Amino acid sequence: MISTPSIPENPLELERQVCFALAVASRTVIAVYRPILEPLNLTHPQYLVMLALWERSPRTVKDLSNALQLDPGTLSPLLKRLEAIGYVMRQRDKTDERALALTLTEEGQALRAEALKIPFKVVEQLDMSFEELAQLNEVLRKVIAKATK
Repeated sequence: MISTPSIPENPLELERQVCFALAVASRTVIAVYRPILEPLNLTHPQYLVMLALWERSPRTVKDLSNALQLDPGTLSPLLKRLEAIGYVMRQRDKTDERALALTLTEEGQALRAEALKIPFKVVEQLDMSFEELAQLNEVLRKVIAKATK
């Protein structure tokens, strides 16, 4: 016998909406990061850029844009601010003069040691385990993959 999925009594109830839960979760989790990142002189979007550059530097703006799933126009002001505070250098790519390459400065590289504390502080603030957050991350990646097909 084939079972049919049950339809909620009120499918438009706000609390049932995945988009609502994701929007609130995003705002509140990013708010948890704010005071943690402040001493490092980073905003949350700048932190994401630094994470990508700590994984691999140098990187082109195009590559970074793809990794962060941000358009280059959104990324450009973030990069200018990171350069102004001394964490990154922007220069023409040696292999392709048309591309802009991003390299961590010594100060940007050194910042990684402080940033290693961030995941532990977030786990503490959220009062969740690394395992719980890994499971959440896995589900969110699945949602992203399905939504971007």
